[in-house]
Amino acid sequence: MNTIRLTLVLMALLVSPGAPADQADQRLGPLFEELRAADEAEQARFVEQLIWRIWLESGQPEVNALMAQGMAAMARRQMDAARAVFDQVVILAPEYAEGWNKRATVYYLADDLAASMRDIERTLALEPRHFGALSGMGLIFAEIEDVEGALRAFEAALEIHPMSPTAQASAEELREKLRDQTL
Repeated sequence: MNTIRLTLVLMALLVSPGAPADQADQRLGPLFEELRAADEAEQARFVEQLIWRIWLESGQPEVNALMAQGMAAMARRQMDAARAVFDQVVILAPEYAEGWNKRATVYYLADDLAASMRDIERTLALEPRHFGALSGMGLIFAEIEDVEGALRAFEAALEIHPMSPTAQASAEELREKLRDQTL
């Protein structure tokens, strides 16, 4: 990875004015380029963390506070409470992709795959580069035994984040499963 370019991206991230940070943030473009170009797992993880940091900032203090509250409820495994908080987030900020993504995660953990998929689709409509949502989609397809759909989702995630260990391992496992099915 070009360290000069990454340093410039980091400087822009740190000195950027208090503009709203979300999936439309102009700092994301260069970060996604760096993520795609990363040739070491550690570099990719670092850039991925910067992307998540931007995605988690809605630009609305009330929504940010709700996001923190919902993620804390998820960490405590209080899924009903987390879903209720993320319901508020998507009502207050319907164009904020990460609110939909977090609620999709809660639905997935509660085994409501249909609701999770609906929220993933909304997340991807707002942020087509959301490698986390694509991986979530892959997990849902794998769970319902749609091997080809799961593989397509994980490969789409890898187009955006080629060093994603989860997407790499899942895609390889699914490719093997498809090879075994054709033998």
